[in-house]
Amino acid sequence: MKKSLLALVIAAGFALPALAQQITVVNFGGANANAQKKAYYEPFEKTTGMKVVPVEYNGEQAKIKAMVESKKVSWDVVEVESPDVARGCDEGLFEKLDYAKVGSKADFLPAAVNECGIGVFVWSTVMAYNGDKLKTAPTTWADFWDVKKFPGKRGMRKGARYNIEFALMADGVKPADVYKVLATKEGADRAFKKLTELKPNIQWWEAGAQPPQILVAGDVVMSTAYNGRIDAANREGKNLKITWTGGIYDLDYWVIPKGTPNKDAALKFIAFASTPDAQAEYARNIAYGPTNNKALAKLDAKVLANLPTAPANSKTALQFDLKFWADQGEELEKRFASWAAQ
Repeated sequence: MKKSLLALVIAAGFALPALAQQITVVNFGGANANAQKKAYYEPFEKTTGMKVVPVEYNGEQAKIKAMVESKKVSWDVVEVESPDVARGCDEGLFEKLDYAKVGSKADFLPAAVNECGIGVFVWSTVMAYNGDKLKTAPTTWADFWDVKKFPGKRGMRKGARYNIEFALMADGVKPADVYKVLATKEGADRAFKKLTELKPNIQWWEAGAQPPQILVAGDVVMSTAYNGRIDAANREGKNLKITWTGGIYDLDYWVIPKGTPNKDAALKFIAFASTPDAQAEYARNIAYGPTNNKALAKLDAKVLANLPTAPANSKTALQFDLKFWADQGEELEKRFASWAAQ
């Protein structure tokens, strides 16, 4: 009996490598997940024979932390926002990336290269409005705050991030000076005072899918929104418009949770998704800018015009300041939560 059992175990052991390997890739869902499927998952499966199992989440770093600490890691590649790549790297939640296996650092935007992660795409939080309902285009954040000129509700993400920057720009601070001003107590007070002015007219949103919905429904006259969500709605026949002035751009990153048994496969996937061809295909499916500079040459003018990285769209843009938010984010989010509850 023991002998036949051992034979079975050995046979099973030898059979294992023949099984098609699969990796779990975690993303934020929605239009982004659909674009990733077309540009990354399906071509990667075709090329390698490895299956990609996509999982959606809302950016809960706590889930990754629990997996790493319990040494039960079932996620192989995870898309994270920029504050989380820095924090997770500091906390030892992610594997350090071997760039020799990923690609040449020189090919990527400087902001895309991190020891624990590589930029997936550049996205922007912008001002959006419904072209069918609003005949005069708002052109500045001061317009967003001007409820006399543009009566009606405003959609804003429920959180301090982005809103306090927009508030200062509405109050006349130049994009280049926003973080300098915010770093002072007076600057933060000024931002909250400006937010308080608009507070009776704010409708809060929490998920990226909400701004296009509330704009189409006419619940709000304008809203902060992720540019890719607006693009996705327009691909479905909506007429939503973006005002790029003072948009805040940022990157999402691929990371590998520390301790995944599929580290080599995860690196292979990240390398594939970081190639110019894959990134150009992604940008054709959703209006997020590639992090691999060589991908831009593969895109036509029509696609480029909708990307946050297009020169016309980025000239007044503000890069999300990772260091500022890593240092002061927790305090500002607490302050925002108690302010919003009043």
